[in-house]
Amino acid sequence: MRSPKQAIAEILGCVSSVRDEELVPLAESDGRVLARAATSDLDLPPFEKSAVDGYAVRSADIEASSVSGDARAERRLPILGESRAGAPFGRELASRACVAIYTGAELPAGADAVIMLEDVRVDGDAIVFRERVRVGQNVCHRGQDLHLGDTVLLAGRRLRPADLAVLASVGCDPVPVFRRPRVALLTTGDELVPPSARPGPGEIRESNTLELAALARRAGAHVENLGVVKDEPAELERRLADALERCDALVTTGGVSVGKYDYVHATLAKLGVREIFHKIAMKPGKPLWFGLAGAKPVFALPGNPVSCFVGFELFVGPALARMGQDSGLERAARVRRGRWRGAELAPNPREQYVPCTLDEDAQGVVELAPVRWNGSADVVGLARAEALAVAPIETRVAPGEMVEYRLLP
Repeated sequence: MRSPKQAIAEILGCVSSVRDEELVPLAESDGRVLARAATSDLDLPPFEKSAVDGYAVRSADIEASSVSGDARAERRLPILGESRAGAPFGRELASRACVAIYTGAELPAGADAVIMLEDVRVDGDAIVFRERVRVGQNVCHRGQDLHLGDTVLLAGRRLRPADLAVLASVGCDPVPVFRRPRVALLTTGDELVPPSARPGPGEIRESNTLELAALARRAGAHVENLGVVKDEPAELERRLADALERCDALVTTGGVSVGKYDYVHATLAKLGVREIFHKIAMKPGKPLWFGLAGAKPVFALPGNPVSCFVGFELFVGPALARMGQDSGLERAARVRRGRWRGAELAPNPREQYVPCTLDEDAQGVVELAPVRWNGSADVVGLARAEALAVAPIETRVAPGEMVEYRLLP
């Protein structure tokens, strides 16, 4: 059996990025990947504007009077009007006068500095002040942030909320993005009923596809949840064939082990899906199957919900992220190291993933405590966890040892 590290390397070597582009409204582009560089369609700021509330002046007039007299003498300038955001003064500022101006408003022609409101005294229709004034004081200059044609965001960037503000500022609406990879999900099992139904004898509520759909969306995919198919070979073949027609990647759960009614991998082979590997040296999640339908990745995950979750987190999520142009940095940042505070973990021929909670000691070291957990079918135990502690293959982990852990999404 492959180790988890070998398996993910092989999977990522088989998948390629979706290159199709589409235009989406700017308001809906958060989290999407930019398909083309975004450039500015104007200077930003688009005009000389005030950085503060105050009075727009000609600095040369004031400096000239400073040279001819006391530099700290009181000066008096008549107020000719005002300039506010969206309503400029509209004409050139006369010599030895000022205009009331507010933060973000356009400077009148001829003005080149702003005296802060706090530095003047208003006397009727004039201001009185003693401050020296320099060119550009409290002024945001045209184009100081961006010039027309400047590149603001590069292609391949996964857009964040702050990026949307940038794109809005340069008029990039709609936004060219890469299409999300389309993922089809289905699960198998005669025992499965909808969450809204009350299970009868031998039945359980179906939960895997709901969990997988949420994880796939977080990985940047467009999800089509095809629900449950019974353990009947002809129906399974029909549903799998239909799913392969409508997706970029297929993910199934259940029916992937070696039991009498585990039909999934045989049916995929019948449909021409090429097996790459079956089974990974990991616990839980050993029976995972991976193959290719042409260039489409196909994952058959175990039906036990924790095995299903771990298999997606380790293998399917990174593959979908690669397909969706994601750098993988955010996912990599979830892998960290902490101190094991559970009982000793004995060496195992499979890499072990143990649900745990996190705490921090007085020195700031993260401590990992195992949750009460009854194995790969115990989804309630998994929901109590914040992370998965990792015990490498054939490695004994003693209490107090530092181990790798993966934060749960």
